[in-house]
Amino acid sequence: MKDSPITDAFLPMTGRVTTGEAITCVSQALDSAGLEFAHGTDNARDESAWLIAFAMGRSPVQPPDADHVLTESERSSIERVIARRITERVPAAYITGRTWFAGHEMLCDERALVPRSPLAEFITSDFYGLLDTVDSPRVLDLCTGGGCIAIASALARPDAIVHASDLSADALALAADNVALHGLQDRVHLLHGSLFDPVDARYDLIISNPPYVDAADIRAMAPEFHREPEMGLGAGDDGLDIVTPMLAEAPDYLTDEGWIVVEVGNSAEAVERRWPTLELAWLEFASGGDGVFAVQRRDLLALRPGQ
Repeated sequence: MKDSPITDAFLPMTGRVTTGEAITCVSQALDSAGLEFAHGTDNARDESAWLIAFAMGRSPVQPPDADHVLTESERSSIERVIARRITERVPAAYITGRTWFAGHEMLCDERALVPRSPLAEFITSDFYGLLDTVDSPRVLDLCTGGGCIAIASALARPDAIVHASDLSADALALAADNVALHGLQDRVHLLHGSLFDPVDARYDLIISNPPYVDAADIRAMAPEFHREPEMGLGAGDDGLDIVTPMLAEAPDYLTDEGWIVVEVGNSAEAVERRWPTLELAWLEFASGGDGVFAVQRRDLLALRPGQ
């Protein structure tokens, strides 16, 4: 056990160690390291259990028994995984290569942001009723990244046709892998281009988790966030470089009663300053999260000159 520089920090050098004991030791090491927990977990204990299960070749949804005594091979594997998490500040989801969104497993790597949007609750809660009167809805996921929103939407509404666009070809390649993972090639169609450039249809619902982090927040981000593609995060001084053209063009791609739902996070105040008269419905989430608004096509049209 001498090949890991942090062995003493989380696992005893000798003696019998169970999975449960390892989780406790590793969670203490993660806490002491001052890591950021925002990429699939929000605390050290859950993250330690996830990473240990991965190191042992197990899924976190089927973790090993807490009383299982670690083998030498398992101990070495755990040390390597935790060393990478602590010394390189790599998000856990990038280490494991998989994460979960809206209850569905997704492939995850550095080509796209780690899925963590509160829009998962919006999707699993029947889209908050916005599609209740629509048969076979058409849904567009703008700035899809790894495709999690588009895929979760298609799984939530089996009668929906879903399109998903992104400017990043790398992100779309990951999205294609996730679409294939869920067997949705016939209902989730990927489009390459900026915002609405590759789009030629109208939709009952547009959903977007676009880049919205303002310049000050980008500078203040923990190292884990800088492991993610910056083009998926930064959006200028006020965080609205993408949202502004999105809202200007959206009416041309929505049905008459269509809605657009957009996550803007900490840029919510900037949105309200930019569009003080726009009828925005700010969504609430039982499981936490904020900064997501819904607005209907007719209200967006009111922003246009002469309307």
